[in-house]
Amino acid sequence: MDKFFSQPLTEKLKAQGKPGELCGYASSFTGRFSTKLPWKETLSMRFTPQEQENDHKIYMLQKMGDSFLDFGKVYQDYCDSMNKLSLGIMELLGISLGVGKNHFKEFFQGNDSIMRLNYYPICQKPELTLGTGPHCDPTSLTILHQDDVGGLQVFVNNQWRSITPDTQAFVVIIGDTFMALSNGKYKSLLHRAVVNSETPRKSLAFFLCPDNQKLLVPPKELINKESPRMYPDFTWEMFLEFTQMHRSDEKTLDAFTNWIQHRTNC
Repeated sequence: MDKFFSQPLTEKLKAQGKPGELCGYASSFTGRFSTKLPWKETLSMRFTPQEQENDHKIYMLQKMGDSFLDFGKVYQDYCDSMNKLSLGIMELLGISLGVGKNHFKEFFQGNDSIMRLNYYPICQKPELTLGTGPHCDPTSLTILHQDDVGGLQVFVNNQWRSITPDTQAFVVIIGDTFMALSNGKYKSLLHRAVVNSETPRKSLAFFLCPDNQKLLVPPKELINKESPRMYPDFTWEMFLEFTQMHRSDEKTLDAFTNWIQHRTNC
């Protein structure tokens, strides 16, 4: 990450994605959050275990040149490991919900996920901004590795609480898509990132996402008279498109549900 983010802006812009694309370099997401402009830089890469043409080595070679070939290999290996870890977590989630260890693991075997490098520069007036505004991840599962600089905060019991960084551990966050798949049994987590005036912060986020066209339907074991369907059927592609057009906050899934229902009624 140091190798990439310490470059002059002109070099980093070689990896800039096209408008609306998830992949590539970005200096902020100013249109997506409803409070305070984000103070961050990111580099995002697509990960699809079933498609070799999206290999990170090839991606970085095309975008940044030969000197970034090893960079691409490192993140390809990292994503392979995060994919295996994500599927293992899905086994545990399936067991905890009483649908068996294979249900969600098999659902996510073919996934279309996102790897993101987050860099939060020093900010001289951190009280005027946020690294990332309050939001719930629209994805299914986030596996976050932080450096030793604090900044991640979660909203619990009506207050923001800081998560003490541990470089030997991952933070696992449930996202909106899995909340829909679990019929609301698991809740997506409202969180944000703050910045400081002394030390830059870095983190790695692997976002597990379903295959774009796979229909998100909770298992029948989670639907009954006491627990009726909370969300309509939808695909990850539909939800992702909605999040790109609307600001992100803790109500994105509810807004998306209302949008689908309104469109269906029309």
